[in-house]
Amino acid sequence: MAQTVHLSCLLALLVAGLAEGFNGSPGGQDPGPRPLELKEVFTLFQIQYNRSYSSPAEYAHRLDIFARNLAQAQRLQEDDLGTAEFGVSPFSDLTEEEFGQLYGHRRAAAGAPHVGRKVESEKWEKTVPQTCDWQKAAGVISSVKNQPHPLTQEMCNCCWAMAAAGNIEALWAITYHQSVEVSIQQLLDCDRCGNGCKGGFVWDAFLTVLNNSGLASEKDYPFRGDAKRHRCQAKKPKVAWIQDFIRLPEDEQKIAEYLATHGPITVTINMKLLQQYQKGVIKATPTTCDPQHLDHSVLLVGFGGGKSVEGRRPGAVSSQSRPRRSSSYWILKNSWGAKWGEEGYFRLHRGSNTCGITKYALTALVDQPRKKRPVSCPP
Repeated sequence: MAQTVHLSCLLALLVAGLAEGFNGSPGGQDPGPRPLELKEVFTLFQIQYNRSYSSPAEYAHRLDIFARNLAQAQRLQEDDLGTAEFGVSPFSDLTEEEFGQLYGHRRAAAGAPHVGRKVESEKWEKTVPQTCDWQKAAGVISSVKNQPHPLTQEMCNCCWAMAAAGNIEALWAITYHQSVEVSIQQLLDCDRCGNGCKGGFVWDAFLTVLNNSGLASEKDYPFRGDAKRHRCQAKKPKVAWIQDFIRLPEDEQKIAEYLATHGPITVTINMKLLQQYQKGVIKATPTTCDPQHLDHSVLLVGFGGGKSVEGRRPGAVSSQSRPRRSSSYWILKNSWGAKWGEEGYFRLHRGSNTCGITKYALTALVDQPRKKRPVSCPP
């Protein structure tokens, strides 16, 4: 752990030096990063994220991508309206296209199936709590998952299944006071609507649970990171099930109220800005993060707000000082491991439909309608 922290600090210092090259010289010329400095940063990146390349040509190719991504992170830093910091991440040696293919799912263009917006008829309150964080409730939020195969590290585009599983686990814990960890692999193997490790949507996962009459436990049906339909073991003992799933109104106030009074929900967003993300609150414009291009599903676990400190932001690609505004935000659980972002989580601005967060807010129903009980959200 100490070595990782040391590498992160040294990497941040070298990146800050490189930012001067990206910003240009006082005379108006842009010399770019000096080759030795760039290679030093890249070497530290390889050490920190355990990267190796098959040939000198592949090394040169990834070094070029790495330099381009640092420049892109610099532009994102300048354009962001929130408190986010962009710079070196575990994905800094991937092109935008590679990143999209490996870590997202196919674009949600056709729309969700016709699911009843039953929450539309509920009486919506005018106010919601200032803060809500289901991470603070014991046993509600399971550990951060990682999409690559645990042994081979081959990618599995299963963010949709992991988000749905996290939703069911959280609601089951809230409703029945029982912590469960459900099988993501069963969602992949028994999926008849999506495409397993090649991508799917949250509603595909919910339909699979309904078709299978529940979900097995992760212990009984462990994650392999692949999907072969003939391996579907639908008769494994079940530890959780759902009665239905619903889609919430495209209204951030109503989403916040439902989140606070019922529990975590799934959302599907544009993940473009997450490739270079390090920490902080992302506040993007429709130009920098198209709210119609939705390609990644995550679990929405809370919301809050607060002021950030004005001045230099260590670790980001820019060393310039910028005034930072107070910002309301959403708290989201990702599926790229605990070493990414804010220990596996990230924050998006709340109130501007950042990256299309309101479009597909879905949640399972794990309780019978006549057995509803009030729940309270941790502040």
